[in-house]
Amino acid sequence: MCGLSGEIQFKTGHAANVAAVQAMCDRMAARGPDGHGLFAHGRVAFGHRRLKIIDLSEASQQPMVDADLGLTIVFNGCIYNHRDLRQELAGLGYRFFSEGDTEVLLKAYHAWGRDFVKRLNGMFAFAIHERDSGRVVLGRDRLGIKPLYLAEVPGALRFASSLPALVASGGIDTDVDPVALHHYMSFHAVVPAPYTILKGVRKLPPATILTVEPDGSRQESTYWSLTFGPQAGDEGRSFADWRDLVLEKLTLAVRRRLVADVPVGVLLSGGLDSSLITALLAENGQSGLKTFSIGFETVGDERGDEFQYSDIVAERFGTDHHRLFVDSGRALPELANCVRAMSEPMVSHDNIGFFLLSQEVAKHVKVVQSGQGADEVFGGYHWYPPLLQSGDALADYARVFFDRDHAEMAEALDPRLVGDDHSRHWLEGRFAQPGAERAVDKALRLDTTVMLVDDPVKRVDNMTMAAGLEARVPFLDHELVELAARIPAEMKVAEGGKYVLKEAARSVVPAEVIDRPKGYFPVPALKYLRGPFLDLVQDVLSAPAARERGLFRPDYLGRLLANPDQHITPLRGSKLWQAALLEFWFQEQGL
Repeated sequence: MCGLSGEIQFKTGHAANVAAVQAMCDRMAARGPDGHGLFAHGRVAFGHRRLKIIDLSEASQQPMVDADLGLTIVFNGCIYNHRDLRQELAGLGYRFFSEGDTEVLLKAYHAWGRDFVKRLNGMFAFAIHERDSGRVVLGRDRLGIKPLYLAEVPGALRFASSLPALVASGGIDTDVDPVALHHYMSFHAVVPAPYTILKGVRKLPPATILTVEPDGSRQESTYWSLTFGPQAGDEGRSFADWRDLVLEKLTLAVRRRLVADVPVGVLLSGGLDSSLITALLAENGQSGLKTFSIGFETVGDERGDEFQYSDIVAERFGTDHHRLFVDSGRALPELANCVRAMSEPMVSHDNIGFFLLSQEVAKHVKVVQSGQGADEVFGGYHWYPPLLQSGDALADYARVFFDRDHAEMAEALDPRLVGDDHSRHWLEGRFAQPGAERAVDKALRLDTTVMLVDDPVKRVDNMTMAAGLEARVPFLDHELVELAARIPAEMKVAEGGKYVLKEAARSVVPAEVIDRPKGYFPVPALKYLRGPFLDLVQDVLSAPAARERGLFRPDYLGRLLANPDQHITPLRGSKLWQAALLEFWFQEQGL
């Protein structure tokens, strides 16, 4: 896990701006505290920050140059099947100078061209430079686990693992993008690719290869898509067959994510998903497994920890368990650091929990497995069952999912930022795409390939990497995701959601964890804003920078501030915190 950056210069006779690339690297120091490097070859420059996980030697230092092949790479992520690929490539005559997965990518690209990504099992973002042609190829993993941001500057294209890194390089248009702002205010801060909240920054969509020629011409191609519904041979499968297949594939996904030259721990929330990961690791011989949980104080009736469940799992499997209790007195001063760690503004209360937990976990291990993705992949959310019989997928999904409709958007935003109903139009286009015919499958596909990518997955990447910690997400193993898409929706959303996953878990996870009420990383103080947290919000929204930016109508903010608890989204988020977080992010990023 690392941070990468680069610039591709298109002006004849001009070299890439190495100082800009170095500035991007410096901004991402936390992503790679174990090493750094720069590569410059005329019109192309690459930078890299390294977190040593696989092949701890300097042989796997990046940027990695293979002079014999005429290729240079910067890479962020982990290729779980790199040893199998290495063996296959060795059979083709390739010789290796390192033991890591980075060099495997170089050889694989040389052997199989841009289609090499279809052979990869892992999470990745990369840039490869061909010395002889001058071509640069950038790519991102199927489910967008690893980020890759892009920015046009005069005569050049820059890229980096984080948006703030690109801003640090200088010359980036940092005005608010109105389309992205509409998405942010509709989808609880999710801004789907290629947009970001800034006009001058875009992000490469998941499962995408971008080829950049020396003259600046580009070709973008999608190498993977997710199709819902049964495939040939699935018609005769019983529920028991699907249940057993899920356990088999998830077990493989968890095993794959043990590939490391350092110990691997687990973020154990006490919910089904992380408990199942812990159980499968223990059942497959992991001894001395380190697990980590976090809790906050209760606010009113909103309990702030789930230790009672994580303790059950830790005791059952004999893990080396670490509890982290955080009172609001500690959370409040760390909020600014948490917001500064966000590549894009993210409104979920979980961010501060993951940020503080990651800081603690990084004292013990450098790699953890985490349970993100199970709710989207296996139908765990409450809005899925009503869609089983929906006659209007668009309207039904929007009603339960959107934070506000377009009419309220006009009440909330400054008039200069309100145009078309961008989010509704975007959703209509996504639901019209082939490969998911039923309303519930349209929603599951959207949540798995978009909403998950730019909320839970990005949250985990940003908050763990702020501590130099690598997080792996077995529920987003693409083979497991493809399997889940084939399972009839009724088997997923039944009995409160994730039914087939719950039944698969019964052979290894205690029943009291499986049958407990659905939970999450609770941070009540950010849902019910009061006391010093409300004071912070008022300070952020009344700051000179906020008034000058003028994103929100003052009367709308006044209504929210007057009674925060009355302005809650359909998904139980605070509308006031959503507005404040956006402005907070701009201020903490120095924009």
